[in-house]
Amino acid sequence: MYNLLIRNGKIIDGTGSPWYYGDIAIKNGKIDRIGKLENVDATEVVDANHQIVCPGFIDMHTHSDLVILDEPLIEAKVRQGITTDLLGQDGIAAAPLPPNYISAWKKNLAGLDGTPPIEWDWNTVGEYLNKIELNKPSYNLAVLAPHGNIRMEVMGLSNRPATKEEITQMQEVLRRSLAEGAVGLSTGLIYPPCCFAEMDELEALCQVIAEYGVPLVIHQRSEGDEILESMQELIDMMKRCGAHLHFSHLKNCGKDNWHKTPDVLAKIDQARKEGLEVTFDQYPYTAGSTMLSAILPPWAHDGGTDAMLERLEDPESRKRMVKEMASALKGWDSMSKWAGWDGIVITSVSLPENHSFVGKTIEQIGAMKGRKDYAELALDLILEEKNAVGMIDFVMDEESVKMILSHPAGTIGSDGLLGGEPHPRAYGSFPRILGKYVREEKVLPLEDMIRRMTSQPARIIGLQDRGIIREGMAADIVIFNPDLIVDQATYENSRQFNKGIQTVIVNGQVIIKNEKAFQKPAGKVIRRTYATTPLNVNS
Repeated sequence: MYNLLIRNGKIIDGTGSPWYYGDIAIKNGKIDRIGKLENVDATEVVDANHQIVCPGFIDMHTHSDLVILDEPLIEAKVRQGITTDLLGQDGIAAAPLPPNYISAWKKNLAGLDGTPPIEWDWNTVGEYLNKIELNKPSYNLAVLAPHGNIRMEVMGLSNRPATKEEITQMQEVLRRSLAEGAVGLSTGLIYPPCCFAEMDELEALCQVIAEYGVPLVIHQRSEGDEILESMQELIDMMKRCGAHLHFSHLKNCGKDNWHKTPDVLAKIDQARKEGLEVTFDQYPYTAGSTMLSAILPPWAHDGGTDAMLERLEDPESRKRMVKEMASALKGWDSMSKWAGWDGIVITSVSLPENHSFVGKTIEQIGAMKGRKDYAELALDLILEEKNAVGMIDFVMDEESVKMILSHPAGTIGSDGLLGGEPHPRAYGSFPRILGKYVREEKVLPLEDMIRRMTSQPARIIGLQDRGIIREGMAADIVIFNPDLIVDQATYENSRQFNKGIQTVIVNGQVIIKNEKAFQKPAGKVIRRTYATTPLNVNS
């Protein structure tokens, strides 16, 4: 007797191979048999009725790090067919977290990961993963070791180069985090304190991940004005280290930069031709989303959120910020310059008196307040909200999105922020790709796109038992109608689930069935194990 039997499916196995018809029998959370399974009994039977049956989707860039400690089932994710989330992104995430920096770090993450009602009672990556397990998640979670957290544990939040001794200590913290199950290293070179690091610091950490065979997942320092230079310095560094380079949310921002997209992809092709493993993830929209304070130049963040807020109260510091935001700096991208104040939309705030600003551009907020000093208005909002404010920024073009999406080294990441009125990517990324870009615009065949959502990300982060429909693999499975699947989330109404996904199965348990969602402790915290024995790790 099997636990679950899927009948009459049109199976796309995740490898890129053509579809085939078959049944799938599941037992004890794993795929036990595949084929024409007649005279087979199961406790539960799902009739796929010639719909697509494929591996569960792996979201390669998520910001569910805090919400998952409050909500075991995040419907916005699982209803997209996502069965595994990769946490710890952009170098600023939940763990490691030294006790003396908890208050400051809450404020730093507020605009990115929200402020859910949770107890901040963990310090290490291992303790954080244990806490997720105690919340009994309904889908799977894996985590990257974030550079900013590692740096904070060793040297706090100050804007200065690390000493050799501090770099060695960071390497030890990274080793400890990998030993506790992290699947790679992340950094975000626009976010403090990562943006305070010099390249020798990052290179030293990449020497460690090269030993472990895991990727650097990076929000690079430029995604527009200096994107080609930014990519080249990372490619050169990773050639020296011999480690895997993975670009987060690969895109090309700013109208004056859109013509560079073919050159961006050529950089990746050339690096791979020369033997360096380079991959990336992408979300299928022309707007990004992050904390509003990302519009500020790096020096404004020195010392953490409290120090930044103090600078926002200083007239001379504000004057300098406004000037640099308008002009940008060498080595730093100005999002407000790219998007314009009519292209930045507020997505989340914490103060009740500011709730009317959610869903409005900075220009629209200015009209509401009778102001046209938009840069000053944005600074006021960051100060009033004590950094707990998110934004959407319209900076990309549709042709570049499709060009990047067609590249074989790509994977998919929603990069969804879940607070307030979020970017629609939090609810619609994976269905949007399958409906708009596969069925309607035929950017890629369905089998190839499924590969980029399943086996390719599984390989990158070392998930040996997921990402493929095969006997003995974990039964993470999505069943959807390829003729109906479509995203419904919009910029105006983002909290809308997709159409077309019939069933989502996590480790053999049905979590989504038609319109119903079931909160079950089906998920697993995935800890990667390594042959390398960590050295000099404090016990």
